[in-house]
Amino acid sequence: MPTTTDPVPPPPPDGRGAVDEVGVARRWRGVLRGPRWRSPVRGPWLTSVLGAVLLVCLPLVIVTGLLDYAAYGPRFGQAFPSNVGWLRLPYFDWPTRPSWLFRVSQGLHVALGIALIPVILAKLWSVIPKLFAWPPVRSVAQGLERLTLLLLVGGILFQTVTGLLNVQYAYLFGFDFYTAHYFGAWVFTAALVVHVALKLPRMVTALRSRSPRAELRTSRADTRPEPPDPDGLVAPRPGPATMSRRGVLALTGGGSLLLAVLTVGQSLDGPWRRFALLLPRGQRPGDGPNGFPVNRTAAAAGIGSADVGADWRLELGAGPEAGSGAARTVRLSRDQLLGLPLHTARLPIACVEGWSTLQTWTGVRLRDLAALAGVPDPASARVESIQRGGLFNKATLQANQVLDADSLLALRVNGVDLSLDHGFPARIIVPALPGVHCTKWVGRIEFRPPGGTDG
Repeated sequence: MPTTTDPVPPPPPDGRGAVDEVGVARRWRGVLRGPRWRSPVRGPWLTSVLGAVLLVCLPLVIVTGLLDYAAYGPRFGQAFPSNVGWLRLPYFDWPTRPSWLFRVSQGLHVALGIALIPVILAKLWSVIPKLFAWPPVRSVAQGLERLTLLLLVGGILFQTVTGLLNVQYAYLFGFDFYTAHYFGAWVFTAALVVHVALKLPRMVTALRSRSPRAELRTSRADTRPEPPDPDGLVAPRPGPATMSRRGVLALTGGGSLLLAVLTVGQSLDGPWRRFALLLPRGQRPGDGPNGFPVNRTAAAAGIGSADVGADWRLELGAGPEAGSGAARTVRLSRDQLLGLPLHTARLPIACVEGWSTLQTWTGVRLRDLAALAGVPDPASARVESIQRGGLFNKATLQANQVLDADSLLALRVNGVDLSLDHGFPARIIVPALPGVHCTKWVGRIEFRPPGGTDG
């Protein structure tokens, strides 16, 4: 019996034991292009149908994501990432009307992004033979196409996975989510634009090559492969069909519908919320007037009853540019705030993770507080929380957000005092404002006159 010290026997005289690099390469290509890719339903038509769905829906995900970034007020340095160089969006005042604007944009961004996961996976399955095309590059045009394909596939997988982890508060990656997601979105968008420009004519031709009605009537037994195509999506040696094309589309659409049902309830109040099983804030936490989602509890923020007791005071200030004659500091207890003219408004509050809720808030208008501070026409307002530390213990509001008739320093919700988790003794509520900037446990508001600096 041979041992580890026995010499290696020489190759047979016919040379079959020698290393055949050409044979290895051929066998490797056979593994990639052989029996693994034999489904007869793959082809330009199915790939183009799935691509058309993504071509309609992905721009909505991209645009709503960029709008949500703009809603955070990047010109005040409070959007993440704050320094994006030449990728900076044009500055503009985020509107307060309609009041549900951010609720819809963020909810659509998250819900549609999750619902598209089955379509993305089906699209990747339909083109997987192309990912292993050999040789990898045959021309400059084909090399550019493969580069955009690599960025497209890598980009959409990166954006989807990191987005899912973010809404689940599972930060398993060792980098800042907001920075990576923002720049990743631009890389993916650029790759999508180039890829569409290269493939759109072929996609249109493929969609016209077969009747959708006929395909939806074709059973598995009658499913036949498409004619050979230049992209190599059609299997050269197709096997028997295990599913029809209508079955693939039904499975994909059913998966998207299921994910939509399990997601959309987080943005809707009422019975739909109980179906929002995929989102950590989707279920209704508790009962009563304060029984709606909370992103950051008082305990997590380090807020205790001693911080919001009888000694709590709201401090109103004016920016230094207001001038000594107009600027003054006003301190008000909660009872004094309740003694001011109160306003009630039914407004949504929406979070970046996608959940939102519509509640009835009562408090003092911000524009009335600005007048008390001696700045009746503020250019902005800086709101500070008594929360200790954290990224979102302060926020800057634009002039239109301060002056809107429904912008409130809320003291009550649904007819009762705010709970400690919802910001007692006072919190900010502004129409269409991201929830993270509806600052809780407010301690100070500084109103800045026109011509002042924002920071």
